[in-house]
Amino acid sequence: MTKVLVVDDEPQIVRALRINLSARGYEVLTAPDGATALRLAADGKPDVVVLDLGLPDMDGTDVIAGLRGWTSLPIIVLSARTDSTDKVDALDAGADDYVTKPFGMDELLARLRAAVRRSAAPGPEDEPIVKTASFTVDLAAKRVLKDGTEVHLTPTEWGLLEVLARNAGKLVAQKQLLRDVWGPAYEKETHYLRVYLAQLRRKLEPEPARPRHLLTEPGMGYRFEP
Repeated sequence: MTKVLVVDDEPQIVRALRINLSARGYEVLTAPDGATALRLAADGKPDVVVLDLGLPDMDGTDVIAGLRGWTSLPIIVLSARTDSTDKVDALDAGADDYVTKPFGMDELLARLRAAVRRSAAPGPEDEPIVKTASFTVDLAAKRVLKDGTEVHLTPTEWGLLEVLARNAGKLVAQKQLLRDVWGPAYEKETHYLRVYLAQLRRKLEPEPARPRHLLTEPGMGYRFEP
């Protein structure tokens, strides 16, 4: 049975979607805000997300970004925002489709079926928890635990660790890291990587001078080894 996570703070919308989706054999999870949505996405393992952008605790694009930090599951935005800028922002953040309110249920169901068909079965890269012998990275909750205690990371440190952990075992090029964390204008600022990787190693590695998990590939990039 396909499991759908509906994220919307309008009870009438949620009720309508629950009735129509359940009647067609879908299992339905619901979340009234972004924080609940991120938690349910990790714990409930839905196959597809239907997401409103106007949530009470955070913007829907932030929810999309949070999900894309660890999973490739399909995300269909269902929003009253009709401005092209909002659509572009949502799609750039990682949404797969965009449906405006008011919407036709038949159209939404067709887009839902198409999104599920396009999506591959979840693999290891879709797990939100990345464990090492020294620390644990929770990509859904955006936190790191070491010896049972949460490690405080700055937003930039977290952004760097997130990209590496999301590509665990793979070489990530310097330019890609700089582009993903700082932006395209910083692709040549390789000293940023040296400074922030050193900070991450001091916080996370048992022996920062002899890292086991945050590895440098000289002249090429960096690798996260769980």
